[in-house]
Amino acid sequence: MCPEPIETETNTQRDPRAFNAYRHGLTGQVMIMTPADELAYTQHCQGILASLAVEGDLEKSFGHSIADDRWRLLRCAAIEHTRFSMGMSEADHYFAHHPEIDAAFAQAVTWACEARNFNLMSLYESRAQRRLERNMIMLKQLQSERKAAFDQAVEEATLLAQYAASQGEAYNVEHDFPPEALPPQFAFSLPKIASRVAHNLRLAAAKKHFPAPKQTFRKAA
Repeated sequence: MCPEPIETETNTQRDPRAFNAYRHGLTGQVMIMTPADELAYTQHCQGILASLAVEGDLEKSFGHSIADDRWRLLRCAAIEHTRFSMGMSEADHYFAHHPEIDAAFAQAVTWACEARNFNLMSLYESRAQRRLERNMIMLKQLQSERKAAFDQAVEEATLLAQYAASQGEAYNVEHDFPPEALPPQFAFSLPKIASRVAHNLRLAAAKKHFPAPKQTFRKAA
């Protein structure tokens, strides 16, 4: 049988000024957090989005969903640690007059008394993890499609530049490449395409000027 919980000061009314309310820049949702949590959450999301290298609103939306589920998983772990710490601060019902053994007893009592809540948290975590994995798959697919479309645009622009050079004509990707030829679902920058084209042309010229040395194969003994 679980011991009766100890009276704490958790029922004390909070100062409403201890919370910040702000509207999420991407989702438009109102978020209510403490200033410290808001800072940590913002840094967490910025780090995840940067590591995922998202571009465009759709990819950013999936990136934020992934960041939110990672935040939920980390919060679950923090809540679990906190609950066990709370159990260790409650009155001892099993004790051996040894600090480490008594701490182990307290954690075991907490686990037994909170089994239902821990089970619910495990279900919450598993759902968040599955949702995160699904969103990762969808984001990678979007990024793969975007990269393929970008590479195709660069290839076409490179061929047009090479053809113009062979005819003694000038070709400026930023001005002469038709924007309507770009995939409508991806926002590509013509200066970025032009930069890749210039790199490809210069690399091709360098390879022609400095051909790669032929590989020599040693005869088997």
